[in-house]
Order: sequence, then structure tokens, then C-alpha cells
Amino acid sequence: MYRYTIKSKVYRFEDLKTLLARASPYRSGDELAGICASSYEERVAAQITLADVPLKTFLNEVVIPYEHDEVTRLIIDTHDTEAFEPISHLTVGEFCDWLLSDDTTTQILQSIATGITPEMAAAVSKLMRNQDLIAVAKKCEVVTRFRNTIGLTGHFSTRLQPNHPTDDPKGVAASIIDGLLYGSGDAVIGINPATDSPAAVANLLILIDNLRQQFDIPTQACVLSHITTTIQLINEGAPVDLCFQSIAGTEKTNSSFGISLELIEEAYQATLSLKRGTAGDNVMYFETGQGSCLSANANFGVDQQTCEARAYAVARKYKPLLVNTVVGFIGPEYLYDGKQIIRAALEDHFCGKLLGLPMGVDVCYTNHAEADQDDMDNLLTLLGVAGCNFVMGIPGSDDIMLNYQSTSFHDALYLRKVLGLRPAPEFELWLIKQGIVDDKGNLLSVDSMHGLLKAGKI
Repeated sequence: MYRYTIKSKVYRFEDLKTLLARASPYRSGDELAGICASSYEERVAAQITLADVPLKTFLNEVVIPYEHDEVTRLIIDTHDTEAFEPISHLTVGEFCDWLLSDDTTTQILQSIATGITPEMAAAVSKLMRNQDLIAVAKKCEVVTRFRNTIGLTGHFSTRLQPNHPTDDPKGVAASIIDGLLYGSGDAVIGINPATDSPAAVANLLILIDNLRQQFDIPTQACVLSHITTTIQLINEGAPVDLCFQSIAGTEKTNSSFGISLELIEEAYQATLSLKRGTAGDNVMYFETGQGSCLSANANFGVDQQTCEARAYAVARKYKPLLVNTVVGFIGPEYLYDGKQIIRAALEDHFCGKLLGLPMGVDVCYTNHAEADQDDMDNLLTLLGVAGCNFVMGIPGSDDIMLNYQSTSFHDALYLRKVLGLRPAPEFELWLIKQGIVDDKGNLLSVDSMHGLLKAGKI
């Protein structure tokens, strides 16, 4: 049992799982689950107690039993003891200080990433202020490649998200062209299909691939269908660049998604076999989000942020091109307001980057959350400072198919301008060649004779 005394009151935490939950900054999901601290004082007591826990403890005391959960088995069985050695003597509090030290460089963080377990990352994040999460994440450069290079310091990418409520090809094409003319789409042109019909998904893949080849666009396409649909389409010869799947931090939650580690491995190998990348072979795209385990009744008393970090162990195994937390999408039951959404996004980005993942964030909220676009502007700016790899680019920031609020093409332009960031290098050269931006990154006006606009009229 873990314990700490404040003013003669002893706070007891029966196990590591409970301690992590009580130490979490307040959010509505943990209260809904009945696992959060009952008072601010108890939360502080838990954080002080957690600071003294040795990192080695996380290798010996798991939050979900090894024999009951394949994600736990993945975390323990793939732990890199050699990478862990430089920090193996630290407590969680000492680890926090070590991460914030100027002596801990980007190269050092890259070298220890596989030695850090998700629970270690979640634990140290619970001791950090927002500025600490930003400062450490900024040092964690994670670079991936498929047809271009994503994640380089000084660069900032976007997923061009041209969703349509009926998957209408003309509507999708119009949104793609609109986004490209605003310099969006270097992370991926990624569509959430309205249905999971293999035929409909194949049509969207062919649409994007034809446009990409016609204009020699150095980016990648993804239609975010279920992984089983993607495997089927690969076998049928469809032009699949990236394989997408939503993932979570417990085996039971992943089962509710219709997936397992074995199925993800099958899809990973099938997508790799296509060899469609020209700059690299990172072929997976994963999405996550705090609250998914609780909403599936599969959190096992683990707080939602620790569950989220465990999903990153699943992602890390398959060397993804892109990972993003859809931070405010599930709703206020899990992240009630703008403050909770901002905190959760900074935690997710920090934990993912610390574990060696190419993290992006869908800066978003549902229409019934206590949040607005000013909150999202604040979060977008903070993530840009923190070195976030990519965000979404949606026409007008309003997704007309998924019915939530995210970031627009203009938002990405704002962030690049105020922070001096640039698109992926290969994509930027293409934008300059197409007369969409100048060599300083400034957006140029295009007339009706521009090739992309002419293509949109066909």
C-alpha cells in the first residue's frame, strides 16, 4: 500500500493503479468512473507519493494483469532493458527533473524511448505543469517517412480531411483541391468514409491516387476504414498507401473495435508488402483518444490518461507514419471543458513523443462540450510550440460528416506563420513549383487556370 500524511490525515492508495488515478489532474471521465481523487488535497498527496515511486516498480507491478491482457504482455515482453538502464535508478520525481534538465537532449531522449513504458510516461506527466509537458515534448523529435518526411524540427504538417456525408466524389475532390491550394495535406490526405463498404472505400482510394499521380504530389492517401476492409482491399489490388485503425490501451477495448494485435500485425505486413513508399516504409496510421476504454466498459479501474498511454505501446510496435489523439471527440462525459481538453492533449502529445511516436493531435471538441474555438486556438498554439507533428485540416474547421469542430486549413497557415514553421520539405517544394506558396512560405493567389482548379472542373 502507498500512503502519505498531510496534517495528521493519512491518505492510503491500495495499489499502483489507484495511486495513478488519484494523482491525475481532474477530469470528468475519471469522476464518471469513480476513481479520481475526492479532493484537491488527496490529489496532491497522491502526486507526492507517486514522485517517490521508483521507475523499476512499473516493471513489477502492472495496472492490468499480465495473464488477462495482451497489451500488458506487449508492454512487458518488449521492454528494452538496455535503453532503460540510464534511467533505471530514478524515481518518478527524479525522472521528471531529469527530463526537464538541459543536459537531457533530443538525442538522449531518442535513445531511451523504447526503455520507457506507457505507465512510466503517464506517471511522470501527472507531476508536470502544462509548460513542463510542452518543454519536454519540444525536445522529442520523431521523424517518419513514406513519400515525404514528417516531424523534422521547424516543420509542421497537416492531414487534409475532405470528409463528405455521402462520400460524393465531386464533394471530396473539391475539398481536396481546396486544401491543397491552402498548403494542406503533407501528412496525409485522409478520408473518414461515410460507410465501410469496400467498393466505396476503393473508389475514394482511386480518386485520391489518380489526383496524386496526375500532379505528382509527394504525399500519401488513407481512407480510414476498418482494418479488415483495408486487408481485403490490399488483396484486391486497391492503391492502399497507409493502413489505418483506431486503437486503445486494453485488450478488451480493442476487441470491442474488432481488432487484436495479431490482426494489426497481419495488416502491417500486408501493407508493407505493397512497397508504395518512396521515401520510407512507415505504413501505419493510428488514432486514439482519452475515454475510449471507459466508454467500452473496459478500463479495469485504470484512469483514462494511463489507458491512453497504453495505446501508444500498441502503436509503437508497428512503426507508424502517423499517430494522433482525437482529443475532444468523445465528448464532455470524458473531457468536460476547454481546460480539460487542453490538458489532455498536452499529456497525450507528451506521452506519445516520449515513447518515440510521431504524434499529432486532432484539436477538436463536440458541440455539447463546454469549449469553443478560442480554446482550440489556445491549444493549437501550445501544440505548435511543443513540436506537434501534425493537426487536421478541414474545410471551415467544421466536419460535415462526423459533426464536430476541428481545425481548418487557415489554422495551419496561422501556426506556420506565427511560429516560423514550414510544411514537409518535399511537399513544400511541390507547393512552390505549383505556384501555391513562394519560397518564404507565403500563400499566393491562383487564378482559375491553375491546373488543380481545372482538374476540379472535370
